[in-house]
Amino acid sequence: MTHQIFIDGAAGTTGIEIRERLEGRSEFSLILLDDAQRKDAGARKQAINDADAVILCLPDDAAREAVSLIDNDRTKVIDASTAHRVADGWTYGFPELVGRDVVAASKRVSNPGCYPTGFLALVAPLVRAGIIPADWPLSINATSGYSGGGKAMIAEFEGDTGRPTAWRAYGLSLAHKHIPEMTRHAGLKHAPIFAPAVADTLRGMIVEVPLPLAAIPGTPSAAAISEALAKAYDGSKLVRFVESYEAPTMPLERCAETDGMDLFVFASPNGAQARLVAALDNLGKGASGAAVQNLNLLCGLDETAGLKL
Repeated sequence: MTHQIFIDGAAGTTGIEIRERLEGRSEFSLILLDDAQRKDAGARKQAINDADAVILCLPDDAAREAVSLIDNDRTKVIDASTAHRVADGWTYGFPELVGRDVVAASKRVSNPGCYPTGFLALVAPLVRAGIIPADWPLSINATSGYSGGGKAMIAEFEGDTGRPTAWRAYGLSLAHKHIPEMTRHAGLKHAPIFAPAVADTLRGMIVEVPLPLAAIPGTPSAAAISEALAKAYDGSKLVRFVESYEAPTMPLERCAETDGMDLFVFASPNGAQARLVAALDNLGKGASGAAVQNLNLLCGLDETAGLKL
C-alpha cells in the first residue's frame, strides 16, 4: 500500500529534512505543490484533504489554520509546531514514552520539541518511578546547533559578515514556549527553570538536568537512576542508555546527522550529585527524524524505516 503524504511547509528546515528521509521510499507518494500553489488556499486545502497523512512544518497559527481545513475523517496529522503539544485530543508523539501503539492508533499527533525530547527522555521515567518527586524544583541547561533557529538563524551564522557569536544564551525571560510541554509531559507540579543556548555549530544538541541527589527525598542513587533509564528504553533502537562513558568531555555534535539519542548519568565520587545528559540531533530525533518515526507508526511500518541510526 502506498500512502499519500503532504508536507505543509516543505520549504522550511524541518520540512526539507523530512522530505529527504521520505524520498525514494516506495511506501510513500509525496503530494507536491509549486511556489504558486503553496500560496493558494484552495490548492493547499485540496492537498491536505487528498493526503492520508499531513505533516505540518508551520508557525503555530498557520498550523491551527491548516488543521481547520480538514473536512474528512480520514486524513491524519503530525504537527511539528508548538500549537498542539499540550492540546486536548492530541497524542504527544514521543513513542518511547507514550507507547508506540498509542501513536499508531492516533489521528492527531503533536511532534515533540527538540529540547523537551532530551529533557523528557531523562526525567519522565524517573518521575513515573517515584525517583524524582513530581514537586521537585528542576532546572535544565541545554545548547543547540544554530539550525534549530531555522533559515533565518542559519543565514545569520553562515552569512558574508562572519559568525555573529561562538555561543549565546537566550530565553532569558524564563517564558520559553517549550516549558508547558516539558512540565505537562514530565508530570511535574512546577515548571522547570530552562536555560537554553545556541552554539556556533550547524546541528547537534546537549540537554542536561543537574540533580542534588543528597537533597532529594529518599536520596536516590545514581545506580537507581541508571537502572530506571536503562529499563525504560530497553530494546529501543533510537533511544539508548549509555552505561559507560570515560571521555573527559562530550561534543555537542555527538549525535549530529543521526535520528537517535544517547542518555547518560554522571555522578560525583560521593554520590551526592548527578548530571543527567541527553545527546541528540536537534533536526533528527529533535524534529524531522521524530516526525518520520511517528509517520511510520501511523502507517503501520517499522518505526525506524528511513531513519539514520
